[in-house]
Amino acid sequence: MATFQDIIGQDQLKEHLMNAIENDKVGHAYIINGDRYCGKEFVAGVFSMALQCEADGVEPCQVCHSCKQALSMNQPDIIRVTHEKPGSIGVDDIRSQVTSDIQIKPYSSKRKVYIISEGEKMTQQAQNALLKTLEEPPEYAVILILTTNVNALLPTIISRAVVLNMKPVEDSLVKKFLMENVEIPDYKADLCVAFARGNLGKAKLLASSEEFDHIREDAVTLLKYIKDMEISEIVAAIKKIGEYKLEINDYLDLISIWYRDVLLFKATNDVNHLIFKEEIQYIKKVADKSAYEGIETIIEALDKAKNRLNANVNFDLTMELLLMTIKEN
Repeated sequence: MATFQDIIGQDQLKEHLMNAIENDKVGHAYIINGDRYCGKEFVAGVFSMALQCEADGVEPCQVCHSCKQALSMNQPDIIRVTHEKPGSIGVDDIRSQVTSDIQIKPYSSKRKVYIISEGEKMTQQAQNALLKTLEEPPEYAVILILTTNVNALLPTIISRAVVLNMKPVEDSLVKKFLMENVEIPDYKADLCVAFARGNLGKAKLLASSEEFDHIREDAVTLLKYIKDMEISEIVAAIKKIGEYKLEINDYLDLISIWYRDVLLFKATNDVNHLIFKEEIQYIKKVADKSAYEGIETIIEALDKAKNRLNANVNFDLTMELLLMTIKEN
C-alpha cells in the first residue's frame, strides 16, 4: 500500500501535503530535503498518486485507474526525470524531460507531476533551465525536487518552491517497523536502529543486508580478541578490513557502538540499554579491564580515523594506528 498513513514519523510534512490537497492549494514546486534512503521517493510517490487520484480525496484511493497506473509506475502524467550521467543531471535532461514536455497538456489527468530525484546533481545550466519553467509554470504543473542537500540548489529555485525537510524518525517507531515488517530479532533491530539514526530507509536496508551482517560479525570478532592478538594478526585483520573500504564508516561506527556499550555498562552495570546485548560476557570483560580514560581515548581515536580517511590519509596506516590504540587501551 502507498498512502499518507504509510509514511512513518513525518507528521508535519504529511500534514502540509494533505492540507494542500484538501484546501486545493497545491503549489507548483516542492523541494523535499533529507538524507539518502530516508523515504523522499516514497513521500513523492504518495503525494503524486494522491494528486492524480480519480476519487478526488486527500488519500490516494489505490483502486481507480490512475492509482493502479501509479502503483505500477505507468501513470503517464507522473514523470520521473532520469539522467544518463551518474554524477550529474544535465541541461539536456531538464530540457527534454521537463521544460519542453511541460508545455504539452496532461495526457489523462488534471495535473502533470514531475519528480526530479537527486536534485543536488543538477548542473547550474540545468537549474537555470528549470528556473525559467518555475517562473511561469502552466496551471496544471507540479514539480517535486528531491535532494540530500537543499543548499546545492540555486537560491532563486529555493525561493520559488515550498521546502519540506524530512525529520529523523523516533527510534521506537523505527524498531517497531523493523520488527513488524522485516521480522528480524530484537538485538539485530536495536543495532540497525542505532546505526540508522532516525533514517527508516537505511535501517530497513541494514536489516536485510547480508554484507552488513558480515561486517558486523568481523568487527565483533576482532573486538573480542584484539587484546590477545599479535602484531602479525593485526596486520592480517587490517588486510581483511580493506575489503570493506567502501563501507569503512559503517565498520568504524560498529566499533564506536561497541565501545559506547562498554562505557555505558561500566557506568551503570545495566544490560537493558546495550545495543550488543547478546555479547554481554565480552562487553563486561572489556568494561572490567578498561579505564574510563582508555575507552574515551578509543572513541576519540575512531573519530580521528574517520577524519584521516576522509582526508585520504593512507588506509593501512590509519587502521594500524587505530587498532594499536584499541589494543593498548
